[in-house]
Amino acid sequence: MTGHKKVRVVELFAGVGGFRVGLERCSKACFQTVWANQWEPGQTGQWAYKCYVQQFGEKVPCVNADIATVLEQVPEHDLLVGGFPCQDYSVASTGAKGIEGKKGVLWWSIDAVIRSRQPSYVLLENVDRLLKSPAKQRGRDFGIILKCLSDSGYAVEWRVINAADYGNIQRRRRTFLFACHRSTPFYRQMQRNAAKDSAAWLTQDGFFAKAFPVQAASVPGKETRLDLSGYPDLVEVSEQFKASFYNSGVMCGGTGLSLELIPDYLDPAAGRTERLLREAVIDGDVDERYFISAADMSKWTYLKGAKKISRTSRSGFQYTFTEGTIPFPDPLDRPARTMLTSEGTTNRSSHVIVDPKTGRLRRLTPEECERINGFPEGWTDTGMPERQRYFIMGNALVVPLIEKMGQRLMDIL
Repeated sequence: MTGHKKVRVVELFAGVGGFRVGLERCSKACFQTVWANQWEPGQTGQWAYKCYVQQFGEKVPCVNADIATVLEQVPEHDLLVGGFPCQDYSVASTGAKGIEGKKGVLWWSIDAVIRSRQPSYVLLENVDRLLKSPAKQRGRDFGIILKCLSDSGYAVEWRVINAADYGNIQRRRRTFLFACHRSTPFYRQMQRNAAKDSAAWLTQDGFFAKAFPVQAASVPGKETRLDLSGYPDLVEVSEQFKASFYNSGVMCGGTGLSLELIPDYLDPAAGRTERLLREAVIDGDVDERYFISAADMSKWTYLKGAKKISRTSRSGFQYTFTEGTIPFPDPLDRPARTMLTSEGTTNRSSHVIVDPKTGRLRRLTPEECERINGFPEGWTDTGMPERQRYFIMGNALVVPLIEKMGQRLMDIL
């Protein structure tokens, strides 16, 4: 595959198209989505799907159904992308000596697509806690994912990226996983170079290091040598494997290395290491409904403040619930906190800022949330309820990160 060849993209769990927006910003001619899937269980409106279709049109099929029910529809493709929930990935042996994954877990649909279509490259996103789950067997779930990919003929890299560390307005930590098939030149390059010096690959030469630079030295004492080659199947991994995974890693041929790396980035536009919340804030008239009324001020003050509350569990156990303060209002001279799906509601986690024009306190607008995630302004203004606009942005990718990964993909294609 050369840089001039079209890359057929399949986007799973597409949301409102964060992967597609980022890749097409790199090159619409190169990255061409051929199929997508978006389904929000239990939601009548299916607002993200409707937004996706309205923004991209219906020429490319975006299937609004549970991915597990439409696997046979996924066409041949070169690049598989998608974000999926962190769940319990445990597996068991069936009576027929086969392997059965935990029911309802979306990873197994991704795995089925990978095994059947064998795309050249895979790029996935998940929450950062994926590397540590479950609590009783740390690292097992990520180990199962690595074992699946290794058994299907892929080498894998991963990096936990805080968007604010690389020129974005939000402190949002997410695990990104990149895999390349053994038929690709990049696999052979990784096999040769990562096996020789895995640390150098992770800090200098690898997929993520080129796009998201780090310091030459990793954090002392935070290093794990990995070996999944001795596990005969996923059942053994599920029952026995545990490991300390750090914020970067590489695995090729079942063995690899995980290190804790330190970002080393200066935003060329801002001339500093991070961008600020004020850069996303509207400096003009904002509708009155976003402002906090005097009657609601005490409620907000309570929600944002520190608490010590005596509680009793269902079993009768008495304990003290505690939580610290959250900045109120949120400072404009720092990146935003992580947006959650509850953004925009009267909620402890919602951002509250000083409006630049009036000096009054208010919530963020949906357009400001889109700016913070790097989407075009008004991207979710497609007729959905405003509450859904916030919900969708709380689930969404930070698009400029995908742009950087898209550029890196174009370098290696």
